[in-house]
Amino acid sequence: MKLRVALAQIPVTREIESNIKAIERGMQFAVEEKAHILLTPEGSLSGYTHDFNAEDVYKSLEYITQKARSLKLGLALGTCFVEPEDGKCYNQIRFYTPEGEYLGFHSKTLTCGSMTDPPQGEINHYAVSLLRTFEFKGITISGLICNDLWANPGCTPMPDPHLTHQLSKMGANVIFHAVNGGRSKSEWSDVAWNYHESNLRMRAQASNIWIVTVDNCYPEDTRCSCPSGVIDPHGNWVCKTESMGEQFASYSIG
Repeated sequence: MKLRVALAQIPVTREIESNIKAIERGMQFAVEEKAHILLTPEGSLSGYTHDFNAEDVYKSLEYITQKARSLKLGLALGTCFVEPEDGKCYNQIRFYTPEGEYLGFHSKTLTCGSMTDPPQGEINHYAVSLLRTFEFKGITISGLICNDLWANPGCTPMPDPHLTHQLSKMGANVIFHAVNGGRSKSEWSDVAWNYHESNLRMRAQASNIWIVTVDNCYPEDTRCSCPSGVIDPHGNWVCKTESMGEQFASYSIG
């Protein structure tokens, strides 16, 4: 197994044009690093919202994927998206090969919601699809989005389905984890950071799987909600970015 991955800790906003420019900076870095695939944060194209212009996202996705194909760069692209086939809105990671072939998407499964009855939040706005794996350069990969991995008990009323372990049992060797977590400069944000990092390391080790993870860095004067980087199947960081501001990294797995 030999896979060179790149990740882009970039600002994710509600402005699609700004998001496109940030993704392009990540693509340029990935090409310079001779990466096979680039991972971007949750909602990095559309913005982390269900309230977006679907036509604008369709056009922007076509532009980004065409550019990636011209660069011979695979994508694990975080975006919210309305699927034309069923008209439902999903929070996705969309996977593309360096040749531009669309492999499919992972949809956020452990969607966030309040602990009220009934719960309120994104749980009311995003559809969910079945877990899937994909073949990329002969390697079985998959995706998880933010809370899918760590099942933060303050962010969802749903039980922890141990999705990392489910994907490992399905044969996945590498999980691409797109994040857009809440953050602040409060002490509680430190608690969340420690919880998120511990889950990343422990679940990689427990499931004997590689995890490539990247967070949104907006606002850029505030630490991200979790580290960005690459964790090996022993639960060790083999690559890790700075915790604040726009950062890029690459690593060869295998």
